[in-house]
Amino acid sequence: MTEAALIDPVALAQALIRRPSVTPADAGAMDTLQRQLESLGFNCRRMKFGEIENLYARRGTARPNLCFAGHTDVVPVGDDAAWTAGPFEAEIKDGVLYGRGAVDMKSAIAAFVAAVAKVPEHAGSISFLITGDEEGVAEDGTVKVVEALAAEGETIDHCIVGEPTSANLLGDMVKIGRRGSINAWIAVDGKQGHVAYPHRAANPIPVLVDILSRLQSRILDEGYTGFQPSNLEVTTVDVGNTATNVIPASAKARVNIRFNPAHKGHELASWIEQECREAAEGFSGRVEALCKISGEAFLTEPGAFTDVIVAAVGDATGRVPELSTTGGTSDARFIRALCPVVEFGLVGSTMHQVDERVPVDEIRYLADAYEALINRYFAAFA
Repeated sequence: MTEAALIDPVALAQALIRRPSVTPADAGAMDTLQRQLESLGFNCRRMKFGEIENLYARRGTARPNLCFAGHTDVVPVGDDAAWTAGPFEAEIKDGVLYGRGAVDMKSAIAAFVAAVAKVPEHAGSISFLITGDEEGVAEDGTVKVVEALAAEGETIDHCIVGEPTSANLLGDMVKIGRRGSINAWIAVDGKQGHVAYPHRAANPIPVLVDILSRLQSRILDEGYTGFQPSNLEVTTVDVGNTATNVIPASAKARVNIRFNPAHKGHELASWIEQECREAAEGFSGRVEALCKISGEAFLTEPGAFTDVIVAAVGDATGRVPELSTTGGTSDARFIRALCPVVEFGLVGSTMHQVDERVPVDEIRYLADAYEALINRYFAAFA
């Protein structure tokens, strides 16, 4: 391996951050990554769905195929003036890299590319599945790429997602599963009228209150092995009534359920719809529930693949990571349809915040961990 072939993960992270790829915009981030991967011998395919740029790159044709998945899109910066350094300038101050995407998750992408560059020869294949739609509605990103690859018969044996999973110290936690998520939009349409003449109106609010009470009164479960209990949260209630003497025509609410593998999304959707129907009995208006499942709960059982990751983390950091299922959703929920998937990346304490940042040494340690992971993986599975 020549020095010219080596890649500085910090410099590559800076190059990616300087592309203001606020979802769904790409702003040249995929081009930057593709050029780097092609220089390392990867066959790159751009897979665009709608307005979303996606990239699938593979080096090698044999199995096993170890895939790294991530996203180049980022969330909005918030108050630009509140940043210590410009959110897309990728400045390094006192050994810390500032910028939107520094943690979530352009630095992890750069770290894996740098790791791959240091392993020029390996059995099997290494691939990248990179989307520009993880921080958005997630309809034209990883889920579409996974469907396309499956239809083509592309085989991915295992996947590591570079989400910022570490809690306090790099390598203290990896994610081996995630709870599922379902949103429900509940609308109750009645009839507007004067509060002094309720018989001439149909008040939607008591019906909506009844629905929310029914939903909140159920204990979904007491937990599931490796998972915390499922929880339902009311996230908004809207009536839009500015008057004190008017019965409103409509009332709306939205709820979210984060659920463990004790449930399936369609079962929870059916339950919500049933509660709405029962609450609507005798009501002269209309009740509607629209449910959308963002992802199902999943678990990658501890075994040979997680052992490889735990050992690699130990090689680079000296830590034994906790195998966790906490946190929100990620694109791992789609990739699980192809293969076992585990998430490991930087400390996530500043992601989505003003002054998102990461010490540059941690980016290099992460690259070391990924290099160890690649070597250990092919030693174990090839």
